Amino acid sequence: MPQPDSNGPTPSYGAGQRVTVAVYASDPILRVGVVHQLRQRPEIELVDHADADRAQVSLVTVDSVDDETAALLYRLRHNSGTRTGLVVGTFASGDALQRAIECGVTAVLRRAEADQDRLLRLVLAIANGEGVLPGDLLAKLLDHVGSLQRSALDPRAVSLSTLTPREADMLRLVSEGMDTAEIARKTSYSERTVKNVLHEVITRLQLRNRTHAVGYALRNGLI
Repeated sequence: MPQPDSNGPTPSYGAGQRVTVAVYASDPILRVGVVHQLRQRPEIELVDHADADRAQVSLVTVDSVDDETAALLYRLRHNSGTRTGLVVGTFASGDALQRAIECGVTAVLRRAEADQDRLLRLVLAIANGEGVLPGDLLAKLLDHVGSLQRSALDPRAVSLSTLTPREADMLRLVSEGMDTAEIARKTSYSERTVKNVLHEVITRLQLRNRTHAVGYALRNGLI
C-alpha cells in the first residue's frame, strides 16, 4: 500500500540517469501544464504517446477518476515496463480512491498541490518503486476498506457491487439487446464512451465478451 506523502528531500533515481515519462490528461490544457513543468527539469525525459511503451513512469492528470480514467489506468497497468502516478483534482468517494489503487496507481498528488518540485518528487518516487499517498487520502482509503470489510461480515448487508451505476445501466441495456449505437442514444454518451465503459468492465472482471459480462452481472444480482 502507498505510504503517506511527505515534504522530505527529493528521492534520487540515480546519478546521471533521466526518468522517461509519458503524460496523459483528460484535458489538453492539463497536459500542457504538466508537460511544461516537467520539461524544465534535467532529471526528466518526456516521451510522446507513440513511444509510451518505453516510459518508466506514466503520469495521468485528471479532474476525477471516472470510468474512462479507470479504463486508461487499467490499460497502463498491463505495461510491465511502466509505473503509474495520478495527479487528480478530487476523489468523489473512497470507492474511487480504491478503484485507482486497484488499477495500478502507486502514487497520488492533488492537482492543487502539483507545483514543479512536487511533480518531480512524485515522478522520482514512482521510478524508485515507492508509493506516495497524502496522509488524509491514506486514512480515507483505510476507512473505506474497513467499511467494506464490516459490510461483508454483516449477513444483512447488501452484496458488494463490482459495477458503477453507469456500468450497470449499460450492461442492463446490453441485456435488452441494444447495440453500441442504441446504448449511446439512450444514455446520451458517445459510442466511444460506451465501448470504453463496456471494455473496461469485461477486462476488469476477466470476462470474455459482452454476453459473458451480462451473464456474470445477472448471476451476481448486479443488474
